[in-house]
This record gives sequence, C-alpha cells and structure tokens, in this order.
Amino acid sequence: MHSNAPGVFSFSPYSAITRIPFPPEFISAKELFLHYLITEKRFAENTVKAYDADIDFFLAFLLKNRKSLQQVNSKTIHGFLEQCRNRQISHRSNARRVSALKSFFSYLHSQNLLSANPFSNITTPKSGTSLPKGLSIDQVDRLLTPPAMSTPLLQRNYAMLQLLYSTGLRVSELVTLSVTCCNLSSCFVRVIGKGEKERLIPFGIPAKNALDTYLESSRPLILKGRRSNTLFVTNRGKGMTRLRFWQIIKEAARAACIKEEISPHSLRHSFATHLLSNGADLRSVQIMLGHSDITTTQIYTHVDEGRLKSIHKKFHPRG
Repeated sequence: MHSNAPGVFSFSPYSAITRIPFPPEFISAKELFLHYLITEKRFAENTVKAYDADIDFFLAFLLKNRKSLQQVNSKTIHGFLEQCRNRQISHRSNARRVSALKSFFSYLHSQNLLSANPFSNITTPKSGTSLPKGLSIDQVDRLLTPPAMSTPLLQRNYAMLQLLYSTGLRVSELVTLSVTCCNLSSCFVRVIGKGEKERLIPFGIPAKNALDTYLESSRPLILKGRRSNTLFVTNRGKGMTRLRFWQIIKEAARAACIKEEISPHSLRHSFATHLLSNGADLRSVQIMLGHSDITTTQIYTHVDEGRLKSIHKKFHPRG
C-alpha cells in the first residue's frame, strides 16, 4: 500500500496477479471501501492491508474473466471459489476471503453502487478451529532465563520477552510501544490495540526488573545519544520491525533448547492459557488480551489438555 493523502491509505492500481491495470470502476470502489474501513471502522493498518489483498485477488479474477462488479452473481462467485480450490488454497484462507468480499459488496450495495450484494447468500467455507499452541511452564522458564552474556541488545531482547509473556501483548503492540506508555512505578502498560481501543495491562516483578535494567543500562548504550519515543529500539535508534522480533524469539528458543516452532503469538497464547489454568476469570483475560468478543478468548479454555486429564482422573468415578 502507498499513501496519497495524510492518514489515508492508497494501493496499487494494478492487479496483484496479472500486473494489468485495474479499470477505474474497480479502483474507485475499492478506494471508497478501504477509506470507510480506516475512517469509520477504524481498522488497524494490517487489517486494511489484508482486506486490500483479498479484494485484489477477486478483482483480478473478474479482470481475467472480463466481468464488471455489476455482473457478479452466484455463478461468478462459485467459479472463483472453484479456482481457489484448484489452486489448493486452504479453507481458512477462502473463508477469510469470502468474509472480506461479503463486507466489500455489502458496502457497495449500501452506497447504492450495486443493486444487490451477490455474496449475501454465499456460505463461508468451513475452516475448522485450530487450537492455539502455547508453551509449557518449563519452556517459558527456560526461554525467560537471563542471558549468560550481558550485552545491551541481549538485555533488550530479554526485557521484550519478559514483557510479552507478562502482558500477552500482540507483537505489533510490543514493537510500537512508547516509553511513556510503560509505568514502572505502578507496573502497568497502556496499549492502543486493534480498532484504536485503549487498554491497561499489569505486568509482574520479573518484567519490571528486566525493564529497569534495560532502561537504565542498555537503552542509552543502544541509542548512543539519539532520542526516541519508542521503548524498544534498534542500533539505528528506531523502533523494531515485527519480522526482526520474530527472528529474536526464534534465536531465544534455540538458545533455550526449545525444539518446537514458536512465534511471538506463542507467548501470547501461553499468557492466556497459564492465567486460565491457574484460576483467572475469562472476562479479565479477555480485557487484557484486547479481544472485542469473549468467544475469541474462550478458545483458550480448551487448550490445557494435561489439566483436563488431571481433573478427569481425580474426579471421575472410573478415572
């Protein structure tokens, strides 16, 4: 995505697949919808980019088949889904894409740009629910063991891991966190999450100690006299990318001899699972995670298989 106005996202006028220019009808319709997502729905940039990509995929299909937006009907849509199946695109991706296109065409219909929403009667492909993969307490303890070598960058990485597990932040929230949003005296972090919603999340003493060390000793050495409002900075004195933190957590996992594939979301999953396993109420976990719908949080109640087996064995008459 490119930007052609302050605070407004734009996009390539070309098909992402064929690289052929989209007709003006496609460009203006998509621009109106994305502007609506940004200004009215207040969706995050990454969410808008995901909608943009999904809509592009469908518009490229229409371009190839010489169809206008007004000509889209159930036969067109089923042909598109058949193409997706032939390309072995996953059910989950197709379900997300159909959901995005339903919203897109619903918006066009609401603006009287289309006489009807052709996606209104399309059933979303079943995607199945995959349970989050978290870490065991032992794995977390190994991952959060202080580094043997005390370098400024390693102290920064250690503080990031501690804060991530202590708060359950999304990786995008972690890498964009500002210094002023982290209150070390009260041990709370203030986060602006999805949909520009603000939430306060407490963090524990281990995270506080790691942040103290990083802020007092390591961060000034990394900045080398430069100024930055971002809490976690790189050698360039700027904020870190999500990709770089993915690399950091994988490096930390290797150092901790964790063989399973883990990601920043693994610590977010572990944060939620371990809280619920130890008796936290679902509503509090929902608030800390920043979920708008509690059903999203409820998936974590099904994850701790070991605890379920223990309860079954202890209380079932034939356990």
